[in-house]
Amino acid sequence: MSLIVQKYGGTSVGTVERIQAVAEKVAVSHGSGNQLVVAVSAMSGETNRLIGLANAIDEQPSLREMDVLVSTGEQVTIALLCMALQKLGIEARSYTGGQVRILTDNAHGKARIREIDGHRIEADLNAGCVVVVAGFQGSDEDGNITTLGRGGSDTTAVALAAALKADECQIYTDVDGVYTTDPRVVPQARRLEKITFEEMLEMASQGSKILQIRSVEFAGKYNVPLRVMSSFEEGPGTLITLEDDDQMEKPVVSGIAFNRDEAKLTIRGIPDQPGVAYKVLGAISAANIEIDVIVQNVAKDNSATITFTVHRNDLVRAEALLKEIAADLGAQEVDSDSEIAKVSIVGVGMRSHAGVAAQMFEALSKEGINIQLITTSEIKITVVIEERYLELAVRALHSGFGLEGEGTEER
Repeated sequence: MSLIVQKYGGTSVGTVERIQAVAEKVAVSHGSGNQLVVAVSAMSGETNRLIGLANAIDEQPSLREMDVLVSTGEQVTIALLCMALQKLGIEARSYTGGQVRILTDNAHGKARIREIDGHRIEADLNAGCVVVVAGFQGSDEDGNITTLGRGGSDTTAVALAAALKADECQIYTDVDGVYTTDPRVVPQARRLEKITFEEMLEMASQGSKILQIRSVEFAGKYNVPLRVMSSFEEGPGTLITLEDDDQMEKPVVSGIAFNRDEAKLTIRGIPDQPGVAYKVLGAISAANIEIDVIVQNVAKDNSATITFTVHRNDLVRAEALLKEIAADLGAQEVDSDSEIAKVSIVGVGMRSHAGVAAQMFEALSKEGINIQLITTSEIKITVVIEERYLELAVRALHSGFGLEGEGTEER
């Protein structure tokens, strides 16, 4: 008997018919002798509807009351799924995050899980019940409802799997696994049978939307095997786990990630002296604007240039701040570019192979694609390019590193 935690997202439970289809999937797994805990999101579009209601009353509502409001979406889903399971003759019991006692801090809207009391769940599992838990939510030490932020249901599922020492955490979504890149851009992209936590984290941070980053971090920290699977078709999905001991056959590059939501800012002619980078980037960070790629250059006249990227939605605010900083530092100029994109190659095989960067740059140069910025980690190389060349770059890299491989799946 295996203990499995399954998570179904908003599209998977978007209608009554889909909830019934999920119940049938759960029933099959339960009938195979597995103990099952199921974490679910709100029905697709429901959270946005609730936020819209709040904003119709107050554009800046209380964060505490917002958590009370938006958490109701998952409460609807857990009840309906239990009803569907019970109609199939399966004993099922629903719990909100507070009832399970998913204890979080009190940061409303972006709470972090501190601990989970699994006693009630374990008792139900031992009695043969399927336990259905509301994702995305918990409660603080004072009993206030809290939410974990967008995509928090993934984190709920992984945290439950860690607390219960589950054999596997299965994330059901609208895709059938993790692909070498987005099949909408490269039709020859293939589903990966396995990928490491490190690779998945890099893919997620560089633009892959399949899994929420916090959930992958959590899974890696507690070594919870994750499997991404489709709610709408049968298949083995993609297993996300620790790095294999045997790396001899590991491909150099496992996937290509990309992000269109980037914007670039440059400040030129600032003093090349200690503390200047902090004055520039610290002020941006203090405004709660996330900075991604950073490059600093020093000219012969001992002036420095700093270029960095931010989310495109933050460009206007970041540029206004940077101009204020430029005035204080006596900088020569500030400029911005919102028509850029970020492309990354990811693979743990890079650790043991030389020349990967050169191969990447060669593939891009053959297509006449200019590289504006470069940043690297041990298992990732990222370049910033003009947005209009994004899809061409992804196709060139996918082909250049032979990611179609053998057994490419037809879609």
